[in-house]
Amino acid sequence: MEFTEWIRGRTDEQLRALVSARPELITPVPAHLEGLASRAGSPSAVARVLDRLDRFTLAVVETLAVQDGPVSKGRLHELIRAALADQAAPTEADAAAPAGADPAALAGSDPEPALSAALGRLGELALVYGTDDALDLGPGVRKVLDDPAGLGPWAADAFRHHPPEQLDEMADDIAPGTQGSGKERLAAALARPAALVESVSAEARGALDQLAWGPPTGRVPNARREVRVASARSPIEELLARGLLAAVGEESVTLPREVGLWLRGGRVHRGLLAVPPPLEGATRDKDLADRTAAGQAFSFVRSVEELCERWSVEPPGVLRTGGLGVRDLKRTAAELDLPEWVAALVIEVAHAAGLIAAGGGVDGEWLPTSGYDLWRVRATADRWVALATTWLHMDRVPGLVGDRSAGARQERAGGAMPTSGEAGATIKRSDERDKALNALHTDLRRASAPGVRAATLGVLAAAPGLAPERDSVLERLAWEQPRRRGPLRERLTEFALREAEQVGVTGLGALSAHGRELIEGGDPAGVLAPLLPEPVDHVLLQADLTAVAPGPLTSELNRWMTLTADVESKGGATVYRFSEGSIRRALDAGHGGEELVSMLTRHSATPVPQALSYLVTDVARRHGRIRVGTASAYIRCDDPALLDQITADRRSTALRLRRLAPTVIASRSSRAALVDSLRAMGYAPVAESLDGDVIISQLDSRRAEGPAPVRTLSSPNGLDPEVAAAAVRALRAGDAAHLARREPVETPSGQVPRGPATATISALQEAIKQGVRVWIGYLDSQGNATSRILEPARMEGGYLTAYDETRAAVHRFALHRITGVAGV
Repeated sequence: MEFTEWIRGRTDEQLRALVSARPELITPVPAHLEGLASRAGSPSAVARVLDRLDRFTLAVVETLAVQDGPVSKGRLHELIRAALADQAAPTEADAAAPAGADPAALAGSDPEPALSAALGRLGELALVYGTDDALDLGPGVRKVLDDPAGLGPWAADAFRHHPPEQLDEMADDIAPGTQGSGKERLAAALARPAALVESVSAEARGALDQLAWGPPTGRVPNARREVRVASARSPIEELLARGLLAAVGEESVTLPREVGLWLRGGRVHRGLLAVPPPLEGATRDKDLADRTAAGQAFSFVRSVEELCERWSVEPPGVLRTGGLGVRDLKRTAAELDLPEWVAALVIEVAHAAGLIAAGGGVDGEWLPTSGYDLWRVRATADRWVALATTWLHMDRVPGLVGDRSAGARQERAGGAMPTSGEAGATIKRSDERDKALNALHTDLRRASAPGVRAATLGVLAAAPGLAPERDSVLERLAWEQPRRRGPLRERLTEFALREAEQVGVTGLGALSAHGRELIEGGDPAGVLAPLLPEPVDHVLLQADLTAVAPGPLTSELNRWMTLTADVESKGGATVYRFSEGSIRRALDAGHGGEELVSMLTRHSATPVPQALSYLVTDVARRHGRIRVGTASAYIRCDDPALLDQITADRRSTALRLRRLAPTVIASRSSRAALVDSLRAMGYAPVAESLDGDVIISQLDSRRAEGPAPVRTLSSPNGLDPEVAAAAVRALRAGDAAHLARREPVETPSGQVPRGPATATISALQEAIKQGVRVWIGYLDSQGNATSRILEPARMEGGYLTAYDETRAAVHRFALHRITGVAGV
């Protein structure tokens, strides 16, 4: 059965399943089913779908690939059974078994259920087609599979570049007296290689055994040397002379497939698992894991909020090459009281969620966006869902911040994961100095990151209540997607495990209930909300100028406390310390002294200590007595004695002060530098505008200009069912039109019709009216007369539109080029 006809014979439901599982086949939608079949066999499409197969299903594909043509399901069953001989195969009841269960405990002797399930999936993906008596791979699959199951090429392909005379000599040595070309005789002899293998030395047999289970290639100096059986001196020469190894390069050899299969005893695989390997790890109490994850989720939300608030006040600069400076990252980590890698994670997620962006002046600063103000007023559970969803789908890898190894920069172009044969491949940076990767830099993007996170969380979801070990997760992922392997994938998996714990998707290493809802598209906010700590709206003021927050503060109180006091320590309770600088910071933001005392009284569960009240009153009394404007800058004060004190201070020498009036001093320094210098000297000046008004420093309202950036996030979701159904309808309609297309007809013999132009026009108008075919003579662009059989449709603007049966297509014909018309 032809593959195109097999595709055409699929039901609409089966076609919808095909395009849903392989959406790239309808991007754009082909004109007909023949085009769909052609696209399904393209190398890129085949490679993409093979990358999604698990180890057992891929083994079925490889088993079919090493067969020389279609095979029956019974024969395939025998080959798979042989591969499973060392491992117990699953039974029909295994589908309901827990993912962490031991395969040996699920043992069954019949691989039929697993094989049927695999063939069903392969048929759905159009990788395998045909009947149970003749199963075969779809077009292009064999070409994409390099060395399937670790087996080399067939002998006919392995020796295709050898000179014919060399092949004749090899055939004469190992198959004397046979007929045919050297390649044919050699291939026939290698199809039954028992005698040839037994005739070599033990050392040569050992070399064959090393290549038997793959990889089938090796490096040999001067591999293309000409050697005969009689002149062979080394084990390698013994194998080369007998065709048991084929030279495929100047220094590389391969094991022919026929020889490899014989060495394996006819088996294609060994130790094959029909079920995923069991997960190993510690069992966690479900409620405890959920509460732990909820606490982490709350902390992560607060860390993002604190980051944005701090960057509102003191935004770090944007590096000339993009990204965040190393010093700024260290400072931010210290301010948030987090390890640097966690701070990088917080920054990257906030950036990917559109909460921070580059803005500010010419050089640029990292500032919160207007989107942060909208995010901040939402419920804590909803805020976490926005951050966790962003983390799950973003293509940025915070774990690579500070990395210098070239291996972690694979897939920079295109994002395809390396296969097992490409594990050492790297893509070098354009920066040959190999600098460390900065946070918020474009080099942190990896197209495969969302898929790895989703696959890793899928493994955790398969074992509820279990905190699997790292190696166990890697082993499971290697079984689920064996073609997607390599050093970078392992690192991305490790990053996903530790970041999931930090974000609050997992607790104590086990997937939480709200984390499961997140990856399954449920309602994580509804599950998380009851587990979150209830915010408190009060603090405990103490006599040592500190305040203790007995729990997480409400968003507004937290922002006010962060502005008015400095965080001294975090833990079960947060300790804030009031100081002259922190009080002045609140006064600079526009709060008055009485307002500060009133806020403290309203939000304190204890009386306001006298020392704190005196501190606020004293700082407020002195705040703003001195005013600094622009001269370059000037100092204005209604108390001349205070100005006398400033001019007499030795520390003011660098300011180059000059008394202009009893209440005014001019300075050559800038206004900002003058304010900072006076504050360092112990005074409390405020900045003044040109109109004499006090400039209020809105320290908590700086935002990146323009709308919040739109983040394009990868999504693992499949094709929308309505889109798939519409695509199938279009394919069916296009295929029906394609099949109804008429084949070109031969032109009539004889003289090309000729006649007057008026008679030609009248005849064509009559043919259009009657709907009949006509025979015309037509002059092409070179002036050559041709014959056409037409079905005229309409005539306008000096052109005739008609279906040309001699070309099997619709064309427009210039009327002045039609030489005449005759009936058919």
